[in-house]
Amino acid sequence: GEFPVMLLGRMPGDRWQQFANLRLLMCYQFTYSGKKLLFMGSEFGQPDEWNHDAELPWELLRQPEHAGVQRLVADLNRLYRTVPALHGRDFDAEGFAWIDCDDNAQSILSYRRMAGDQTVVVILNMTPVVRENYRIGLPAPGWYREILNTDAQCYGGSGVGNGGGVAAQALPWMGLPCSARVTLPPLGGVLLVAP
Repeated sequence: GEFPVMLLGRMPGDRWQQFANLRLLMCYQFTYSGKKLLFMGSEFGQPDEWNHDAELPWELLRQPEHAGVQRLVADLNRLYRTVPALHGRDFDAEGFAWIDCDDNAQSILSYRRMAGDQTVVVILNMTPVVRENYRIGLPAPGWYREILNTDAQCYGGSGVGNGGGVAAQALPWMGLPCSARVTLPPLGGVLLVAP
């Protein structure tokens, strides 16, 4: 019989939106608290469930969208392994804090991951609308480097982002002492590292 469709095929929208949604989901999964689990083929956007009678469709990696998902998952794995804030306190309440989980009008989630003196800010735009000048609360002033953007062209995205980072001002916002205006890519996730 037929196998059910994998993650990519369950995403709404056209082909571009399906891949963007998959990249966004991967970003959310890798940056949220807890250990990570991917089933074989998810790391490059396999469209069908795994079939024990056949090998994975590696030929899909010749398509830029699939290669982009694979590159993103590799980068997320590398960041998860090398950035202590993303793994150091996975099961400790002190390792996670919401910035805003109530922006249902714009469908944006934001949170901080922390370990030691390091903070990573995660902002997820769950709509296909670019959000320009979106003010985000930040824990300290200074320059926040954009260490990952799921909408980067190398992942198959449209390249909307923050030019490498944003400068935080001492303007309280969302219960935090500082804030910055960011550009949020469509169906995209952005990771900022605190100074």
